[in-house]
Amino acid sequence: MTQPIRWGIAGPGRMAAAIVPEFSRAGNAELVAVGSRSAERAEVFATDHGLERWHASYEALLADPEVDAVYIATPHPQHTDIALAAIEAGKPILVEKAFTASVGDTERIVRAAREARVFAMEAMWTRFNPAVAHLREVIAAGEIGEVRGCQGDLTAFRAFDPDDRLFNPAKGGGAVLDLGVYVISFAQHFLGTPAVVRATGGHYASGVEGEFSVLFGYGDGRSATLAGAFTTYGPGRMMLTGTKGWIDVHPRFHRAASVTIWREKTPETLEFDSGYRYEIEHVGECLAAGLTESPIMPLDDTLAVQAIMAEVLDQL
Repeated sequence: MTQPIRWGIAGPGRMAAAIVPEFSRAGNAELVAVGSRSAERAEVFATDHGLERWHASYEALLADPEVDAVYIATPHPQHTDIALAAIEAGKPILVEKAFTASVGDTERIVRAAREARVFAMEAMWTRFNPAVAHLREVIAAGEIGEVRGCQGDLTAFRAFDPDDRLFNPAKGGGAVLDLGVYVISFAQHFLGTPAVVRATGGHYASGVEGEFSVLFGYGDGRSATLAGAFTTYGPGRMMLTGTKGWIDVHPRFHRAASVTIWREKTPETLEFDSGYRYEIEHVGECLAAGLTESPIMPLDDTLAVQAIMAEVLDQL
């Protein structure tokens, strides 16, 4: 039996706490350690989640011989230094989305990973949920014809708090990096990288954007209309339209627990499990196969999405 991948978490924050149970649910993973710049936070996190190993620096976590791979869960602007250090240490990385806070930093990580032949992947869990995996099969089989459009939104109302990371530009705050990465990555996954990007939206007093709408245009007439906001409540749904039918990914689409496939006018609704375990399992499968990039979430897609987000932010 293949030994499970022994994981360490860099950054004991909210996202890290949410993903902890998923390591034990994955069939090829074991969470063994956590690292933080704060010894106190690392120890509290380890105690709360039953981990025997904790480190008072990211350097110590990366040097731990009992850690095979690292999940980077710090705020976006901190991803780059940790990811580059992990690659230098030869540790495969799963980097929370958004991958970084800038295109330049994403390019640095991608270049370093490819040169060192160390596995690196963005933690876009939506792509790995069984529902989306099924949609790829449905579309590849031509069941809704050629996909010509994508429409969707993701909102998460948040009362403005200048002390919260989400509203702090220095910590990678704003609706585009936090919510836009989901809708943009979904459209890019099924339609490819657009030729035209047009964006509008609004800002908080802190300078980060609270809401955005984006139009993608493609040279052959295909399009996507996408939106996200901290300022409103909304369903969080997604639709793919094709020449023979369409697909509704029901709220909230990034969890992808339920879909309806319309073949012409005949609906079929399916329910699926969802969770972070599937991206964790995928990394383990890639490592077992000797891959340095994921075929489902390749680094070129991460670069494309990061560049689109930068364009959206520039226009806003």
